[in-house]
Amino acid sequence: MNIQILLILIFNFIITFIGTLAYSTRLVGVKTGKIAISFTVFNILTLVSRTAVTFQEPLLTNYAEKNLYSSNLIVIFNSIILVSGAASILGAVLIPTFQRMFSKGVMFFSLEKSIPRLVVHSMTRRGIYSMKQCVVLPSRKSVEKFNYRKLPRRIIVYNFISVAALTVGALAPIYAFKIVPNLRATCVTLSSVVNGIAQILMTIFIDPQMSIMTEEVMEKKCSEEDFKNCVLAMVGSKVAGTFAAIFILIPASFAIVFVAKGVDFISRI
Repeated sequence: MNIQILLILIFNFIITFIGTLAYSTRLVGVKTGKIAISFTVFNILTLVSRTAVTFQEPLLTNYAEKNLYSSNLIVIFNSIILVSGAASILGAVLIPTFQRMFSKGVMFFSLEKSIPRLVVHSMTRRGIYSMKQCVVLPSRKSVEKFNYRKLPRRIIVYNFISVAALTVGALAPIYAFKIVPNLRATCVTLSSVVNGIAQILMTIFIDPQMSIMTEEVMEKKCSEEDFKNCVLAMVGSKVAGTFAAIFILIPASFAIVFVAKGVDFISRI
């Protein structure tokens, strides 16, 4: 396998894996009662994810330019989506383990008030042993107690759409310039538009509702069990949305081509 593609797959795996684990952050905040600290500690992990994004996109664009007329390009893109799907599944399975680790990290940070000390502590023998004790598989009881009737279905659908859009947001514009090589710069620029729409959807419709629900749990207006079910459903919609990107990659690419041609037409007027 090309080393460039291998790096892209690794970066994409890290991005999706951390993004999936992020859903459990609110659960840890509710469980420990330290919501602000939970988000602060998790920012370290998101830095890793964002750094991976900055490396992934140039590598992917460069590979596509060098293999512009290769018939394997769509296979590579589908492989990237499948790796993302696998990372989201692994992240979902490891959420109980991550919750325990993250809870300990939050409590340690609340006492020491130092991110560097938290990082150093996690690398010590005591820290590694503590993390090993956190390893646990999802319980059967959690699955049996899952109640889909009280789920905020609209938010889950919005999450599905935004995840699917974000997954193809970096791929469809690049594949689009394979269709119209003369408009490659315009197509790549439209990547930020696709991602921006997905981010707006998350910011306006998803994040506020999840924040409200978090506050309601803290105020005992909503049960922790219902909140946990909601988070699990959001994780499930992320997994489904990631795999759904395979089916919308080609249509999204042609939609971007249509927009790119429209921009080109307007610029000629």
